[in-house]
Amino acid sequence: MSTWELIAVGGWPMVLLGLCSVAGLAIVIERSLGLRRGAVLSGAVVALTDNYPGEAQAQQALGTCQRAKGAYARIIEELLRKRQLDHAQAIETMRAVGRTQVGQLERGLAVLEIIAGISPLIGLLGTVLGMVTVFNAITAQGLGNPQVLSEGISEALITTVGGLAVAIPAFASHAILSRRVESLAVEMQDRATSFLVLLQSGRE
Repeated sequence: MSTWELIAVGGWPMVLLGLCSVAGLAIVIERSLGLRRGAVLSGAVVALTDNYPGEAQAQQALGTCQRAKGAYARIIEELLRKRQLDHAQAIETMRAVGRTQVGQLERGLAVLEIIAGISPLIGLLGTVLGMVTVFNAITAQGLGNPQVLSEGISEALITTVGGLAVAIPAFASHAILSRRVESLAVEMQDRATSFLVLLQSGRE
């Protein structure tokens, strides 16, 4: 049975599941590319923070961050811009920018979580609709028409399978990508905190 035949048998719940699967796949691909370590922690900025040349080269370092892409570059750029703040204010600045950047890294993951949650429910809805078809057929024609009964049962089973087929990969992908965001956020925080200490020690 082809994909279109499955959709035809499963009815409109299969159309919803198809849309969910396309949206989920698009999010997974986009976030998988966006959460590559090199895309989040620019190599040039990592090298800069590991070997900060000091206040004399602060403007040059700021230019390096401005040219670089990724969440880590934005955090270090803001620290360099506001390097004259006292330690408490600098920490708060780092945390504020960090929260914003982590929010960007998590973009789309909430939708992926919703897809993982609602897909089995859509499948269950299709199952209920299929069983309603079966009972209506029994009421109208009795138990003498196996074709009508099999069509209703097929609709019920196909939508259930379809819902699980969409939900399981979406759930697994959400867990993996969320863990990736968490890992990158911890690394950025550790590196930014070390850089802040180095940045402020150069002012003393």
